[in-house]
Amino acid sequence: MAKDAKPAEEGAEAPPKKRKKLLIIILAAVLVLVLGGGGAAYMLLKKSDHPEDGDEEVAEESAKPKKKDKKKDHAAPPVFVNLEPFTVNLVPETGDQYLQVALSLELEDATEEAGLKAQMPKIRNNLTLLLSSKKASELLPKEGKEHLAETLKDEINSVIEPPKKNKKGEVTVPEGPVKSVLFTSFIIQ
Repeated sequence: MAKDAKPAEEGAEAPPKKRKKLLIIILAAVLVLVLGGGGAAYMLLKKSDHPEDGDEEVAEESAKPKKKDKKKDHAAPPVFVNLEPFTVNLVPETGDQYLQVALSLELEDATEEAGLKAQMPKIRNNLTLLLSSKKASELLPKEGKEHLAETLKDEINSVIEPPKKNKKGEVTVPEGPVKSVLFTSFIIQ
């Protein structure tokens, strides 16, 4: 009988040991997660803090000429403005053909977006007239689409900053705020 009592007692002791091991493993995992999260938060907050020496650098950078500020702006992320889709009739070649195109404009600066939106009715009008004057055969090849994108960019920039005549009487077109025109949808039917 003594032999039977020992295995019963050992079986009763085994589950608490397993529970203790499981509890220790869970606590260790939670501790690692908390320390890892705290370390990550510390690193992120440390990067956003600027030391006092950095304040002097900011003052020096603002005193530099404007040419360097333009280089600094090029490092800024691009600003994109989506236009509502255009649907126009193309110049007929083999019957009625339609163009549906959605555009995104890449701007040089986020501050230009307000000026663009203020001129939007005129821009949409000019783009509709320009798109409806095209033939499907002109727009189907890749080169035709690239040429159309450049033409659209020039048209939008000329609405925002109208061309001026120089001293010789030649028309000069300013660059304007739109860097590029991107097609997000291009369907010809």
